Amino acid sequence: MPSHRPEFSAQFDNSNLIDSLIRSSVGKFLNWSLGRKLRRFLDSTNAPHPIQHSLLFSLLHRNRNTDFGKDHGFSGIQSLADFRKRIPVAGYERVEPYMARVRQGDTRALLADKRIHMFALTSGTTNTRKTIPVNDQYLHAYRAGWHNWGVKAYSDHPDSSLRPILQFSGDWQEETTPSGIPCGAVTGLTATMQKRIVRRLYVLPSDSGKIKDIGSKYYLALRLGLTRPVSMIIAANPSTMINLARAGNDAKEDLLRDLRDGTLNPRCIIPPDLHSRLARQLAIKHPTRVGHLEKVIGQSGTLYPKDYWPAHCILGNWTGGSMGAYLRQYPRYFGTMPIRDVGLIASEGRMTIPIEDNNSSGILDIHSSFFEFVPNGEDPQSPQATCLEGHELLSGQEYRILLTTASGLYRYDIHDVVRCTGFMGRTPLLEFLNKGAYFSNLTGEKLSEHHVTRAMDRTLRELGLESGTYSVAPCWDDHHPNYGLFVESGNFDSRETAQKVVCHMENILGETNIEYASKRESGRLAPLSLNLLPEGYWANWDRARLAKTRGVQEQYKHPCLITTVEFQSYLVKAGLLS
Repeated sequence: MPSHRPEFSAQFDNSNLIDSLIRSSVGKFLNWSLGRKLRRFLDSTNAPHPIQHSLLFSLLHRNRNTDFGKDHGFSGIQSLADFRKRIPVAGYERVEPYMARVRQGDTRALLADKRIHMFALTSGTTNTRKTIPVNDQYLHAYRAGWHNWGVKAYSDHPDSSLRPILQFSGDWQEETTPSGIPCGAVTGLTATMQKRIVRRLYVLPSDSGKIKDIGSKYYLALRLGLTRPVSMIIAANPSTMINLARAGNDAKEDLLRDLRDGTLNPRCIIPPDLHSRLARQLAIKHPTRVGHLEKVIGQSGTLYPKDYWPAHCILGNWTGGSMGAYLRQYPRYFGTMPIRDVGLIASEGRMTIPIEDNNSSGILDIHSSFFEFVPNGEDPQSPQATCLEGHELLSGQEYRILLTTASGLYRYDIHDVVRCTGFMGRTPLLEFLNKGAYFSNLTGEKLSEHHVTRAMDRTLRELGLESGTYSVAPCWDDHHPNYGLFVESGNFDSRETAQKVVCHMENILGETNIEYASKRESGRLAPLSLNLLPEGYWANWDRARLAKTRGVQEQYKHPCLITTVEFQSYLVKAGLLS
């Protein structure tokens, strides 16, 4: 099917002349200033060791008089060996008592900073969502990482530079701490801090993160974006990209009616103050644009981004880990638009900056945090674990990554597994593989074995049932991926009882994992499904797995979460599901 992409100079209204003015008035300065910073970053990759050590000891010195610093003897740390001896590798549980005091307003418990802009909320891959203080140094590193990523992407695709950007951000004021500090998504805060003239390039307003209904956020993005030559879309999860494209096609008649009449469909639910501020913009009628889009629909019967946004539009999203299944669908919706991985980035901080299209590997962001690595397969929290710096990694090997950050995390095990794919200078290039051995991530839900076992235990307790061996595993479908409960047919007295267990587990997973609930609510995940296996299947499977790993029976643990999407496919092909 040929593309029906418009000639943008002819199809967009004069109201977009502001985009051209921004490019001409500030473009040269921004390109020069940010380009110079990118060149400095790339040059620094030749000597990561002194940069990393300088960052580490600067953090230790700055925070030596905090309670955490005193308790862990920061003042006496003179070497990396001292640092590793005094501060063992640990998870969030070590810092939580200090972090709780920071949330109460006692910043000196953990940080030398007097001002905390907000707390970034993690997605809650373990028990509860974690809070990460966003101070000035955090913000500087966060924004520098995005600037370097964006400038490199634009230098590779100059036709996209300083043209309209569609970026999805969250609410940075989801809740507040007892001391009144906002908690939420750092993307929302940084959106509000952009200079006004730069903000004009963004399709969505800075407070669009406060739109809670995901369908309404998609609709508003399209309602505003269809009138502009969007040349970069940033939504870390590719499932968001696909759902945006489908939403536009499903609502194409409503969108064209709104563009023709200068209205906003009442089914688009946005905060009243936001609606008021957008009133003048929404009231503009776009008859020329509507005429073109009607021709597109008349010829193809569909309306996808490849038909209404430029071919040079950069798609910024994750491409590593389990994202391949989504990326295979991109040509249908986005044609040949370039895809640039946004990097390994979390609430705790940025870890990598990708520099090529269609490549999930990125340069270790040596200026943002101090990084250590433990070979995958070793327990990072064991005193005997091998700990390496970035320049000591071996290409082709896999590692668990540890962070020491300006936000009060020291030798923090984030559970991410990465592979070293090579080097830029002496700085490693890393690609994300998975969230440790006990996490699954189809579309950003970060389901852990802890979530699964807790949900099953509670389900059985509340329903008064017992169960034998089981596992939960991802089940791939291009439109509605989901997770399945895989149990033997004799586990429960009937299929109806087994289905009741599935429904109960589904509710509990949503209660205990906010990201799972969000993906279910937005339609990116379908409900948990029931998959019945033949009697004795799990015993045979465990024996085969034990033989393959050469483990011992006494130490073997059956995995209650299987992370590979191939598991269900194998069972279907083998005719083992009923």
